[in-house]
Amino acid sequence: MNLKAIVFLISSFLCFHWGFAQKLNETQVIGSHNSYKSGMPKEILNYLQQINPKAAASLEYEHLPLGEQLDLGLRNLELDVFHDPVGGRYAQPKGLAMLTNADGFDPKKELQEPGLKLFHVQDLDFQSHHLLLRNALEELKSWSDAHPDHHPIFVLINAKDGQVPMTQSPLPFTATALDSIDLEIRTYLGLDKLITPDLVRGEEESLEKAVLAGNWPAIDQVRGKFLFVLDEGEEKARRYLSQKPGLRDAVLFVNLKEGNPEAAFRVINDPVRDESYIQELVKKGYIVRTRADADTQQARTEDSTQFEKAKSSGAQVISTDYYFPSTLFPSSYSVSFDGRTFERKNPILSTEKK
Repeated sequence: MNLKAIVFLISSFLCFHWGFAQKLNETQVIGSHNSYKSGMPKEILNYLQQINPKAAASLEYEHLPLGEQLDLGLRNLELDVFHDPVGGRYAQPKGLAMLTNADGFDPKKELQEPGLKLFHVQDLDFQSHHLLLRNALEELKSWSDAHPDHHPIFVLINAKDGQVPMTQSPLPFTATALDSIDLEIRTYLGLDKLITPDLVRGEEESLEKAVLAGNWPAIDQVRGKFLFVLDEGEEKARRYLSQKPGLRDAVLFVNLKEGNPEAAFRVINDPVRDESYIQELVKKGYIVRTRADADTQQARTEDSTQFEKAKSSGAQVISTDYYFPSTLFPSSYSVSFDGRTFERKNPILSTEKK
């Protein structure tokens, strides 16, 4: 037996003996939804309240800077990106005209620069802790370098190109534009920081076969790393796959239904309706992200039903807007595990292993 084999056997024994063999899919973490978002100006919210009260209410939330969220223990982030290869397309949001003082918006003129932009809704909900995706990635890298043993962090990416009433049309995310997300992540975060489809696939024929065979890495093997997911429907996933067939040499996982060779990570937003479906997927080996709350509704009614279902579903990733209660309207609603923690063993898979 060669030295490499001996080292592998010893490390495998120690992982089993000391309980270090927990795999990435055997965890359950809480993170934030639209994690970059800072509060909307009152002038814009008041305007929206007059023409669409429901939409205005749904936008009344905000988050801490990314590093501060990670300091709290959140282990999922969600980022919305807009394609802007030339620069300047989103530099003058229409909503600026409503503000009594717009001097603090984009003082460095970052929106004039080429590259992916980071905010929620063009022209209306454009306040962000980072206007450029690359700056957010650099903050993640800096935080990760300072905390090299951190639990792996899931990051969902929305490639925003939908038309919103009263706003300008965003540029479409073509296959090439989607591939630019890969390029920015590789450039500003670094390949050594990534859990990639190739890593999970290993020697299996497809990513899905690897997942069903239990090929997710042990958490201790991927501490200090990030797993990125393209949180889009099948059409955009197929566009991305035209650039990264089989997700080989890809940065992003994609949200494709089970039965596809690239299926590994599913986004299923409603754990109340789909609790049993999520449980089935989790038991088979897929990683699932679901939501504890949406559109500020649960916070306003102080209803934790959806969060309780999210926990019991076994979904490995649960997103919320309320790791703290809102300061924007009266509410005591907040989301965490026991002891104000944000990661724990998966309640379904840890029970099955006993």
